[in-house]
Amino acid sequence: MPENTALIADGGLATELEARGHDLSDALWSARLLVDAPQEITAVHAAFFRAGATIATTASYQASFDGLAARGIGRDDAARLLRRSVELAKNARDDVGGAGPVGDRKRGEAGRSGSPTRQRWVAASVGPYGAALADGSEYRGRYGLSVGQLRDWHRPRLEVLADAGADVLALETIPDVDEAEALVSLVRSLGVPAWLSYTIDGTRTRAGQPLADAFAVAAGVPEIVAVGVNCCAPEDVLPAIGPARETGKPVIVYPNSGERWDSGRRAWVGSSRFSPRSAAQWLAAGARVIGGCCRVRPVDIAGLAAVLG
Repeated sequence: MPENTALIADGGLATELEARGHDLSDALWSARLLVDAPQEITAVHAAFFRAGATIATTASYQASFDGLAARGIGRDDAARLLRRSVELAKNARDDVGGAGPVGDRKRGEAGRSGSPTRQRWVAASVGPYGAALADGSEYRGRYGLSVGQLRDWHRPRLEVLADAGADVLALETIPDVDEAEALVSLVRSLGVPAWLSYTIDGTRTRAGQPLADAFAVAAGVPEIVAVGVNCCAPEDVLPAIGPARETGKPVIVYPNSGERWDSGRRAWVGSSRFSPRSAAQWLAAGARVIGGCCRVRPVDIAGLAAVLG
């Protein structure tokens, strides 16, 4: 990829689902709509694609066998819902006209909407163990589990998503090195491409480890095709790019808007600090995949695409 260009990732799937009137305040978050309103997930993926995103990240972040079992969903049906999350993103890609990196469809063929085909990716979201607890643990890490225990917990979901036809796995919002080690070892054993993205506070993981140590977990692992940060403040992105580049891998960044979740008031507070101008600085510093996370909407991705596309 030329040094002055970037792939554009999507924004906050749950944010846009809430904007469309859906209450996501239960433990399954956006994954609940895999059951209740799958067409709405497809519609939001399509909205981000139309805004200029070239990567859609699936609604599987909060979907786990444990979490779905707590809602009375058995393992076979849970696996079907995980696969559905990938299918919905691929449906959106087809709807707007697009092909995966290996060409799901003949290049140059028009999509259902009649628009020209362009290359678009589907990334199967693999959220951290803490996301399944639905208590904010993904922003602390240090769950009290060993690397082996984390590996055992993640394996069944990773196996299903790796077989579901996504172009890449998104190991995202990872709060500490132990969980990254577990996930990276699983990806190596499965032989599937993945990116590794930490949630950070300042220049450290949420669990407090230096970023140089965190990114070193992925160095020399060919299955990890990019490293970076997500679900962090926009101002934390720039200092993280240098340590990520030390791995020799492409750097991916997709922060939150900069607003802060007030758990007491159960509301977002503050104002957005997500801007295309900041994204241009991230590109200049070496980021090669740029998007948004919580509270970043299609209009924000359209702004990125206008500057970076």
